[in-house]
This record gives sequence, C-alpha cells and structure tokens, in this order.
Amino acid sequence: MEFQRKPVWLKTKPTNEGEFPALKHLLRDQGLNTICSSGRCPNRNECWSLGTASFMILGEICTRSCRFCNVTHGRPLPPDSGEPVRLAETIRELGLKHAVITSVTRDDLADKGCGAWVDSITIIRKINPGVTLETLIPDFNGDPVLLDRIAALRPEIVSHNLETVERLTSVVRSGARYLTSLAVIRYLSGKGITTKSGIMLGLGESEKEIFRTMDDLVESGCQVFTMGQYLQPAKEKLPVQRYVLPEEFVHYRQEGLTRGFRFVESGPLVRSSYHAEKQLTPAGS
Repeated sequence: MEFQRKPVWLKTKPTNEGEFPALKHLLRDQGLNTICSSGRCPNRNECWSLGTASFMILGEICTRSCRFCNVTHGRPLPPDSGEPVRLAETIRELGLKHAVITSVTRDDLADKGCGAWVDSITIIRKINPGVTLETLIPDFNGDPVLLDRIAALRPEIVSHNLETVERLTSVVRSGARYLTSLAVIRYLSGKGITTKSGIMLGLGESEKEIFRTMDDLVESGCQVFTMGQYLQPAKEKLPVQRYVLPEEFVHYRQEGLTRGFRFVESGPLVRSSYHAEKQLTPAGS
C-alpha cells in the first residue's frame, strides 16, 4: 500500500524526552519501563508535562509479536523481584493519586507473569495508601485462576484491549483471540470489577464491525471504552489503511454512550491510558 501522509490533525509537537529530566532520570535510576516510550505514544509530551506515566512491568521484551505494536519481541529476561518496590517508591516520589500499570505478555512463565502483577499491586498500595489503580493486563490465556488473583485485589479499573475488530484480530494481534479477550472482560465484570477495553481505528475495519465490537463489549459488562487512530510505529509494522476524521471519532463516542458504555474516550490521538484518571467518574462529568 502506498504511504499516506499524516493529516494535519495528527501532527503533534515532537517529543523531546530531555524536556522532562526529573521524570526521565527517576525512571532510569529505578530501572523502570513505560509504555509511553516503548510504545512511542503520541501523548508523551502532554502526560509527562503533568508528571504522569503509564508504567510497564515484567521487562520490555514481549513473547508476542503483534503487528501494530512497537514493543520489542523476543526472549524476555527473568522477572525482577525488586521491581514492585521500586515502582511503588517511584509512584510515591511522583506524588501520583492514580497510576496506570501495564506489562508485556509473558507466555514464557508458568503463571504468565500474574505473580509479578499481584506483588506490584499489593506493594504499590502498601507504600501509597489511597492511590487508585488501572491495571492494563494481558489475557493470561483466559485462565480463570490467574484472573481470580487479579480480581481479588480489586483494582479500581481492570483494562484489557481488544485492539481491533474480530475479523482483523488474527492479522493485527499475535497469539491472541477476540473471543478469549471478550471472555476475560466478561469474567472480570462478573466479579464486580470495573472493566475497560479499547480498539484502534484505521486498520481496515468497517463501521458495522466497530458497532458490533461495541455491542460485544457492552454485553460482556465492559463499562469504559477507548478509540484512537492507529499509527504505524515502524516500517515493518502494519500500514495505516485510513485516517479517520475527527468528526467520526465524535460520532463513535456518542454511539458508544448510546449503546451502553459508562465512559467513552474517542479521538485521533487517544490511547488506552489517555485521561485515565477521568475514567473513574461517570461519563460527561
């Protein structure tokens, strides 16, 4: 497919990580990763200028090689047992009231990395009483025993992204299944957890497929939904099929609310953790 020039509404000020030396140095000194950098998020300037970041645990090498994602694929290092404490102390030093935690997928581990998740959530809360958490988890292969361990800790929001519509899942995602991801959302929602999911637009999906995805998520109990424009992060990744107009994102937001989501964040530059703290409150407030 011929390369498409980015439209004007997607042009942002280039991110210069040197503009945020305190945050950058703190993350480096603590040996922590952020999806902000690993995923080349276009909102780094805005979020980092506010002193916020989405932390990525369990290293920066993923066992899956999704064709939309810029995170390194390969053989990960063993989990770092000291990471949860360093993460909790960093959250305290930054003075965060709401933190977003995600991870690479660790299919190489017997527990898929769930133990590191449990340790991180537990220690974060011990060192930061009153902090609220969004946990953007992998699918853990849909294992209810592992999902129960997360649900037992009652994160304020548990997020798991579908990433795209069902028809495109096998093309866009590696080792993931649409129905498995829906089952994860449904299982956690059934435990009384506030669940969240998101998709990227511009990969070749139709409006009918977007609406069906919304309906599938609402039926599964999902309360918070995000939509953003897919941006090709590297030459070897999937090309953009279409740049979705800003007014279309407005339309989809209203459609999502009409179809039953409590909160919908929809816009060209929206990513899963964008304005995450606002998603703790009802839509429109």
